[in-house]
Amino acid sequence: MSSPFLQLPLGLRLWPPAPGTPVPIYTEGYVLGPLENTTDSYRFSVMVDADRIPGLLAALVPRLPEEMFFILEYYDNEAASSQEENPTPTIYYSPYLPTAEILEALEPYLPRLIHDGFVGFGLANNREGIEVFYSEEKVLTCFTGNHLRITDLLASRGIRHDPELLFPTDSGHDHLSLMCLPRKSLPAPFAQMSESELDYACFCEELCDLLDMYPVADDFAFFLSKKEQDQIEALLSEHPDYGEFAEEDFGGLLLDWSDFVSECVAGFQGDLWEYRQGLRLRDLIEFVMAGSAPALAEKIREIVAESDERFQENLVDRRKRLDPPMEGAPADSDLFWYQGIVRNQGVPLRRDLIRQGWYQS
Repeated sequence: MSSPFLQLPLGLRLWPPAPGTPVPIYTEGYVLGPLENTTDSYRFSVMVDADRIPGLLAALVPRLPEEMFFILEYYDNEAASSQEENPTPTIYYSPYLPTAEILEALEPYLPRLIHDGFVGFGLANNREGIEVFYSEEKVLTCFTGNHLRITDLLASRGIRHDPELLFPTDSGHDHLSLMCLPRKSLPAPFAQMSESELDYACFCEELCDLLDMYPVADDFAFFLSKKEQDQIEALLSEHPDYGEFAEEDFGGLLLDWSDFVSECVAGFQGDLWEYRQGLRLRDLIEFVMAGSAPALAEKIREIVAESDERFQENLVDRRKRLDPPMEGAPADSDLFWYQGIVRNQGVPLRRDLIRQGWYQS
């Protein structure tokens, strides 16, 4: 027990209070407030005993979409070997999968995910505007547009709203891996596990392989509410070329643009047709921003700002223009993604550019 009132996970240890200061009292409860940069979504931050997390997640399942993607955050080998004073964990996403399938895969790993102090995990469906995440700070957060559904669930499990609730981040604390805890002190089921089974780097890598997960840039985090996604869907469905994307998760399209930019920076290995498909994706994003309400347009612009900047920095021959990929696509001369070509070209792209006369004076 880390306090007489709240059972914290094994991997989180609170510092003792300074002499002469009152002992902080940590209890179960939750706080609720509007989610930043949205008009219709809420953030829940929930503290409960560690052994109640599995039951709480199970109770959430009927309220979650049928398909979600899994989020895993941990310090992989690259992050662990970083020379930075405060290295950051790597974030991994799975593809969209049936929620029940994800939870079934998680079952043997769940106690370790909950108790290891260097791991965070969650589930999300961007199209439905919901995310549930249990952070390495061991706070359960939930983003949703349907706050009544979550408040009813918490009330049914005796978890009360408490605006004065204390969190581990309110005081000094240490993060511990299960590996560094004395073996004799470990409770079941950890006491019988091997070192590799207790090593978060090992079991997180197993999960990444099991769910076909991929890394996501930690500075590319955003949240689009269901209402915002509905507005974007209506907009795209009216466009003859973009209607096929209308029912997709727009957040996924924003991630695709970021991935395309990263590929271009590293060295684009596709041909000219594939390169133009990436530019077409940016056309679509621009179309959505042009047709959205100012607040949503600005939000999307902020999301893609860094990717846009990285792409512009890697363009050369910017006095030339690469024509839009198809009739009806934006043709304004100030669309930067058509001005020039990426610096790091693989053989297929360079070959196609030569064939179409790009390098002729």
